Amino acid sequence: MGGDTTATKSISGRGNPRSKAVSRSSKVGLQFPVDRVARFLKKRNAARDNKKNQIIPRHIQLAVKNDEELSKMLGSVTIANGGVLPNIHQTLMPKKTGGKGEIGSALQEV
Repeated sequence: MGGDTTATKSISGRGNPRSKAVSRSSKVGLQFPVDRVARFLKKRNAARDNKKNQIIPRHIQLAVKNDEELSKMLGSVTIANGGVLPNIHQTLMPKKTGGKGEIGSALQEV
C-alpha cells in the first residue's frame, strides 16, 4: 500500500497544467489562421447586414469577397454553398433616358 502514484489534477480541471498551447488552426486541421480570419470577419458582419441572426456560408462568402484583406488571404479558397457576388455587367443594364427633361421638352413642342 505504499508508493501511491496518482496524478495530480490542475485546480481548474482542464487537463495537464503543463500542456503546450495548441492553435485553433491545428486543432481542426486547417492551413489558414482561424484567429486572424475570425477577427477580420467580425469587422464586416454580412449576417448583420442582411438582418439575419445565423451566419451561413453565403455570409462568409460575401464578407470575404467584399473585404480586401480577407480576399487576399482567402483568394484561392472555395467556400461550399457560398454562391457568387451579385454583379450585372453595365452593358446589360437598361439604357437610362433623359428623365423629366425629355418629357418637358416634348410638351413644349406640342
